[in-house]
Amino acid sequence: MSRRAHILALVLFPLVVVAALVLFAHQSGLVGKGAGFVMRAELPTDNSPIELPEIQGDESLPLVVIDPGHGGHDPGATSQGYVEKRLVLDLALALRDRLQELGVARVALTRDEDRYLLHADRYEIARRLEADLFLSIHADSAGDVGEVAGATIYTLSERASSQAAAIFAARENASDTLNGVNLSAESDSVGNILIELSQRRTQEQSARFASLIERVGEGRIEFHPQARRSAALRVLRAPDTPSVLFESGFISNEEDARRLASDEGRQTFAEVMASAIRLYFAREEAESPPA
Repeated sequence: MSRRAHILALVLFPLVVVAALVLFAHQSGLVGKGAGFVMRAELPTDNSPIELPEIQGDESLPLVVIDPGHGGHDPGATSQGYVEKRLVLDLALALRDRLQELGVARVALTRDEDRYLLHADRYEIARRLEADLFLSIHADSAGDVGEVAGATIYTLSERASSQAAAIFAARENASDTLNGVNLSAESDSVGNILIELSQRRTQEQSARFASLIERVGEGRIEFHPQARRSAALRVLRAPDTPSVLFESGFISNEEDARRLASDEGRQTFAEVMASAIRLYFAREEAESPPA
């Protein structure tokens, strides 16, 4: 064998071995269906129009925009086979149905299917619809720390109320980032302006609603020992809409996860939240100056 042929054989032999192994893996089923393919997700661009959802309910009633967190390529927290984006959508749908049943408010959902939205798009929907209240629904995971449980109620603050709140906000805000690229066109300066405006105009109303959730849910919903928290959450930055993020529980906790995924758990959540919303609007109406 000539020197050239010998070198060529040394180069080609590893390639032939790799090709044979790949073929064997596919034929034997060692490589699952779809292996080697790249998952693609349609992402919003700077000039993507915001699709406003349908408003359901009597026009004379106040409007609540319900925001099921995450969606699309962003599953949110996952644990024990539970996926946050699915659980919170079911909770949002249950609350929508309960509000309509009671005639408490008109309702619009930022998403009613498995699709992705930027944080800015979520609260911008509430602003464009001139919503009277914005509620973002989430669920959390504490990883392997299964004993952490209970719901938490977040309002907006420039400074986090605790280290746990700061960590949560950082994780939630990061869902607008994919492969290190910030998908949101919102700058830090704009974000700070929105926080300042929101604190001036709506923080008192947001805190009032959060307090009502905690009061109405006492004895019916298990709350985390530190149930009331605040942090610089992007999704709560609408400057003119009272906004609350409800962390419904920890899907890493077996009891919490079962509760959130059950019909009974969803019904209890919907009843508590609908009652808190009804009380909130009743108080706002009673305290508003006469026309």
